[in-house]
Amino acid sequence: MAKGRYTSDLDVGDEFAPMTYEVTPFCIREYCHSVELHQEAFHGGADGAQAWAVPMVHMDKLRFYHRDCPEGSGPNARIHYEFDATWTDQIKVGDRVTTEGRVARRLTRRNREYVEIEVEIRSAADGKVKLRYKDTTVLSYRTKGGAS
Repeated sequence: MAKGRYTSDLDVGDEFAPMTYEVTPFCIREYCHSVELHQEAFHGGADGAQAWAVPMVHMDKLRFYHRDCPEGSGPNARIHYEFDATWTDQIKVGDRVTTEGRVARRLTRRNREYVEIEVEIRSAADGKVKLRYKDTTVLSYRTKGGAS
């Protein structure tokens, strides 16, 4: 595991220890404000229910990075490249969820180094998967001269 090191040191098979927390209205509202999701569903619309915005799973990934790689990004800034999320059940305010993650793969393509992180969010009550997420990040880009 890359504990105490950079996110750029993460390697295939590294696992992030699970995090369990309760989904709060504040968490959803503040996240949605920050990314300009102004739809009522995210702010407790007419029925008072708030929807979990799919990109909120990025916050769990960043919590993993902050906790397990406290020295930061490394000598090169990382760039979020793409993500894919698959819903299997709703996540609602008041739900207790457990998030787990692991490094699934590292690869180099066109002089760019990538890392793929897989994250699952499960119900803390019954272990049922609610969301699967794959995140691909560019760790470094090497120019033709070899500089990053």
